[in-house]
Amino acid sequence: MQIIDTHIHFSNIHSFADTASQISQVDYNLEGLRKGQAEQGIAAAIAMGLTETEPGSFPDDQAATPMILDLDRRLPDNLYCCPGINPYDLSRRPAALAELALVLEQARTVGIKLYAGYYPFPISDPVFDPVYRLAAEMELPVVVHGGVTYSPKGLLRYAHPLSFEETIAAHPELTFVIAHMGEPWGMDTAALMSKHPHVHADLSGLLVTDAATIRRKATQLEERIRLRQPLLFEERPDRWLFGSDWPLAPLGAYLAFIKELVPEDWHQMVFRTNALRVFSRLNRFMPQR
Repeated sequence: MQIIDTHIHFSNIHSFADTASQISQVDYNLEGLRKGQAEQGIAAAIAMGLTETEPGSFPDDQAATPMILDLDRRLPDNLYCCPGINPYDLSRRPAALAELALVLEQARTVGIKLYAGYYPFPISDPVFDPVYRLAAEMELPVVVHGGVTYSPKGLLRYAHPLSFEETIAAHPELTFVIAHMGEPWGMDTAALMSKHPHVHADLSGLLVTDAATIRRKATQLEERIRLRQPLLFEERPDRWLFGSDWPLAPLGAYLAFIKELVPEDWHQMVFRTNALRVFSRLNRFMPQR
């Protein structure tokens, strides 16, 4: 089975580079990505667009919408993008929406990313209304950061999955993906998925650490039970998506951890076919097998 990784990063973010070198021990560069994907059988990856104007300024209120991928000018052929939205820029610069629309028309753009919590805007804020209209017109899913923010600048109340429900209920025409299972509020994410059939969740970023720690966590029954509870509560293998959050965790160890977490008879859907359905533009480039 060729795996699709629905949530990675490929942006020149200082804190990501620091985490890669000091915590996850990942080579955060083009060669490191290619090597890790080849070793783990990852056929394609979707990177969440993100930029900062000064090192360490993420979440940067000066970043231009759409935020794209800028780690390396050489983008791999198997890399796709969900451009990120900076609501500050969207609200103050009229050209931002038109520039976003142009990027969304590109074939390798497969969704849109909202950094809930990182920017202090609820996703129900009217600043996002034109983004939702574009998503609907272009039939693109909206990925929303859920749960703990990697930056201490973030505000958790805007990243709690239950804070998304008003918007989710108002837009049944859209497909939403709650990133990171809303960790540590996975059960709240599962409750939203149970109630709203157009809500999905990815399994990225559940552990941000090195390979040895991931392997140790895999032996902890309490941790496995805690992280598996949302999957078993909303027992819908068609709604969960694999993501690694690379470079915040090493691909091999994290993939093995998620494979153990997800019931084996769900693997084909979680690691591949759900991605082809939710991020439907991928079908232009990849066979459904």
